[in-house]
Amino acid sequence: MTAPANSAPRPRRFLPSGPLKGTIRVPGDKSISHRSIMLGALAVGETRVTGLLEGEDVLATAAAMRAMGATVERTGEGEWSVSGVGVGALLQPQAPLDMGNSGTSTRLLMGLIASHAISATFIGDASLSKRPMGRVIEPLSQMGAAFEASEGGRLPLTLRGANPAVPIEYRLPVASAQVKSAVLLAGLNTPGITTVIEPVPTRDHSERMLRGFGAELEVETDSAGVRTIRIRGEAELKPQTIEVPGDPSSAAFFIVAALIVPGSELVIQNVGLNPTRAGLVEVLRQMGGDITELNAREVGGEPVADLLVRHSALKGIAVDPEIAPSMIDEFPVLFVAAALAEGTTVTTGLDELRVKESDRLTAMAEALALAGATVVETEDGLTITGTGGEALRGGGPVVTHLDHRIAMSMAVAGLVSRDGVEVDDTRPIATSFPQFESLLDGLRG
Repeated sequence: MTAPANSAPRPRRFLPSGPLKGTIRVPGDKSISHRSIMLGALAVGETRVTGLLEGEDVLATAAAMRAMGATVERTGEGEWSVSGVGVGALLQPQAPLDMGNSGTSTRLLMGLIASHAISATFIGDASLSKRPMGRVIEPLSQMGAAFEASEGGRLPLTLRGANPAVPIEYRLPVASAQVKSAVLLAGLNTPGITTVIEPVPTRDHSERMLRGFGAELEVETDSAGVRTIRIRGEAELKPQTIEVPGDPSSAAFFIVAALIVPGSELVIQNVGLNPTRAGLVEVLRQMGGDITELNAREVGGEPVADLLVRHSALKGIAVDPEIAPSMIDEFPVLFVAAALAEGTTVTTGLDELRVKESDRLTAMAEALALAGATVVETEDGLTITGTGGEALRGGGPVVTHLDHRIAMSMAVAGLVSRDGVEVDDTRPIATSFPQFESLLDGLRG
């Protein structure tokens, strides 16, 4: 998120903390929130959603679907009603679609619009406008959509949808749930079968939810773990009632905080534990983290549990790069856990972190070094030698590059520092987790 021009940065020093104790609930999963509004807008009838994440990214998706004819209304806290127009019936938006800071909204909506007979211009904030969209433009162009993009395939960008679009078989050159989802969403209104092949499994919320809404979708996995996903176009989606589980990416900050702040014991309720998203829990357990699943259940096709997290003496490990896609957004806060562990943590295969809201490898290396951690940046990861549980020195101000995950990760680092850690701007946190600071302050008593 880039704040409005007249809004001044909001720096804050996050101070050392006593034990974190209590029970919290984190906001709804961002990935599932986006998709519930998009697919609800393409179903005929009313979809009801509870637990929706009401951060700015998801609100950008809601505004875009309204601009294309769907009725999207908030009926209570986290409760939304979406009355859809049907697949193929999106209307021409009358103004540019403002995506704010949301790369997910942009890439998924490009897919959705690519097979409809409309055109749309996408605009975004300064941060989003730096992010290349070429990975999505390439397959959607093969399907017949036309693009006029700014230099380097960036926003502002105008897309003219193809109708009829051409079904393709697309092999993902880089593991990306957003590119996969964009092609599958374009396939919804494309005659015939659209196929996506992913060499490395990525988060599968789109597949689960498309099936839930009634799309004909098949997934095959071969002996090498390569997944082939086929969707039959000209789908008729049926409205659903969706309960959005808690976002594991938001829970991550509190899981790590409870593990590294001495004396902590925390319950985080209703956390989504989709195996394509829960890599962080597995890695923290490998490091010695005490994380127990309570009341495990399934909600709307997604596995969910309450997590009991206790302070633990963590040990450094070499993180298997194969697990990276299932925790790609959680690496910034894992780096904080590594900085407090005993021994060295080595991460590799994280090239994708260089093209997130910021270059998260460089940003976290610089931020942790500023706070007193021992960090070596490599081409595709960080190597961090931890303190063995000793507090970091602290300091700042840390440059967050308007990246919400850098801001929240370094807030957690401040809890286990001698002098606190100052973050240059807390405004970006509102994009994904508006309640973060108040929840954290509440746990600290």
